[in-house]
Amino acid sequence: MDVSIVNNDFYLSGMAALIGDIDKQLMVMLRDGRTFIAFLRSLDQFGNLVLHQAFERIIVGQQYADIPRGLFVIRGENVLLIGELDFHRPLHVPLYEVTIEEILKLQKQDLEKKDRIEKLRQKAMVEHGLVDEGNPIEEHY
Repeated sequence: MDVSIVNNDFYLSGMAALIGDIDKQLMVMLRDGRTFIAFLRSLDQFGNLVLHQAFERIIVGQQYADIPRGLFVIRGENVLLIGELDFHRPLHVPLYEVTIEEILKLQKQDLEKKDRIEKLRQKAMVEHGLVDEGNPIEEHY
């Protein structure tokens, strides 16, 4: 663990910097696009997190819903972003809460729309000779 001295204070780098955030409410964004809001209860040197009273926030357009998840464990390799939340400051993003059923329906429609756009993009790339027809882009990664 690296320890640096900044202004005569100790600064912990890496996951050790999150030790001060234990028992605080955080927002955690994952690599797959999911967002969780929860209290950080524990972490380890690999970035694995234990979240308490977690809920998954799904946002589609300007609408959102929160799905309760309870106690939640996240592998460190899946974490994209972690940030502390301050509920005392006003929210400047106009989001409107809807039911879980509504947001899941909107999310499904949004994913279907993105899939259609991706298929059209791949078709255009094949037509212009940028990729082989038998080798879609996903197979190259």
